[in-house]
Amino acid sequence: VSLNSATSAIFLSLLEKDITVSIPSIIPPVVANAISTSGNMVTFHDDVDWVGGSYVLHDFGDYKIIDSAQKLEKHQFEIEANDKDLMIFSHYPTKPVGSSDGGMIVSNDKEKIDQLRVLSRNGNSLEKNSWERSIIQWGYKFYMNSIQAYIANENFKKLDSKMEAMGKVRSIYNDAFSLNHTSYHLYRINVTDRDKFMSKMKEEEIQVGIHYRALHWVDCYNTFEYFELPKSDIESETTVSIPFHELLTEKEVERVIQKVKPYRC
Repeated sequence: VSLNSATSAIFLSLLEKDITVSIPSIIPPVVANAISTSGNMVTFHDDVDWVGGSYVLHDFGDYKIIDSAQKLEKHQFEIEANDKDLMIFSHYPTKPVGSSDGGMIVSNDKEKIDQLRVLSRNGNSLEKNSWERSIIQWGYKFYMNSIQAYIANENFKKLDSKMEAMGKVRSIYNDAFSLNHTSYHLYRINVTDRDKFMSKMKEEEIQVGIHYRALHWVDCYNTFEYFELPKSDIESETTVSIPFHELLTEKEVERVIQKVKPYRC
């Protein structure tokens, strides 16, 4: 099912399940938003290693939802999922196959996929021609538009060369920082004084970011439950993401390493 965003994919896959979903506290807030607005409760656990990869969003027992918005690899569904599972991908601009935005739900369960298609197309039946469709239930305008689809398709053609180039950048970073990161989406490190680091990188015109601040302290998600999540607390204060994309030159990578190294934890 192709959708207008991965957030919509999470929303639809959890719609009216009336469950509590436990997610890492270090996560994009759109995930917690989608869980809450689809009629569920959100709680948090202390996983900081998933970032840049995939994780099980929820396990229902007979099937699970896998959030792979930050990861896309060949044969991934076959490796990580069962036929009845739902796997969610993102086409946000910075993701492995970017577009202006977009998302996708993959499964070998045709019944689930057909229902998600109906929900995402205003509750319409699934005839090919729009004038032949009828409204069979309520739904949402969540389908991927043709511009999103075109951009994603063009970038999909470049995926192998993109992954090869990013793999080389990641290898250089791993050697320099004595790390073993495997993500093709983000390269994160920890620094001792993040405010000072961010200010210095701005002076050096090196684009950095924070992925992510912990959500278990955010009032609208915290239902007065105390969460003891020490790894998330530390990560929330020290994590930064450094430049990581397929167009970086070796000279640029070495400059980033030189400027970043003095601030590492």
